[in-house]
Amino acid sequence: MTKQVRAARTRQALIRSAAIVFEQHGYGQARLALISSGAGVSTGALHFHFENKAALAQAVVAEASHGLLEVSGSIHRRTDTALQTLVDTSHALVDLLGRDPVTRAGFRLSYDGGRGGEPGLPAQWQSCVGRLLDEAAAVGTLAEGVSRTDVTAATVAATTGFEVLGRCDTQWLSTRTLTGFWQLLLPCLAAPEALPLLDPAGTTAAAEAVAASRAVHETYEVGAAAPV
Repeated sequence: MTKQVRAARTRQALIRSAAIVFEQHGYGQARLALISSGAGVSTGALHFHFENKAALAQAVVAEASHGLLEVSGSIHRRTDTALQTLVDTSHALVDLLGRDPVTRAGFRLSYDGGRGGEPGLPAQWQSCVGRLLDEAAAVGTLAEGVSRTDVTAATVAATTGFEVLGRCDTQWLSTRTLTGFWQLLLPCLAAPEALPLLDPAGTTAAAEAVAASRAVHETYEVGAAAPV
């Protein structure tokens, strides 16, 4: 294993460990010693990659935001319409929020005042929804008179609310809950000829994209890093 690969593994393990510690203890109470221990490295190795706790938090937010873009792009290549991409990406996001500590921590740290540079995961999700609705409008699959601003707000508010409620009850982060949301919204959103072609429960593209993303990052499980 080359030095560059070991360094990349260490950095990713630190990000994942930081996400878990931030989620369990909150940003204010998170200790760098606990983060480095969770990643299987020394505190010296942590400081080699990250100047301080704020830099680690920023890296978690950036990693979560990049993951969302990666999954959305993968879904877009697998689906036929922007509206189905939107539905599928929302299912993928909710799945990640239920399973992935980096995604969850990325959301929660984004609420905590933004720690420099990154737009934050909710803002990234809002931008993604807006772009897909613009694309749907451009090709005529969006119903006439639909306000893209209002649909974006409703979609982001609902999915963000599911994340908050899911902290106490995992059913809020279930396929069933999100499917019910899209069953209500799609008839108001999609053009009549497009509606029968849309699946509110999501297509296999969502699961495939999440699985592909998980496979890429499996190497970086906490404790798997080799010291720099």
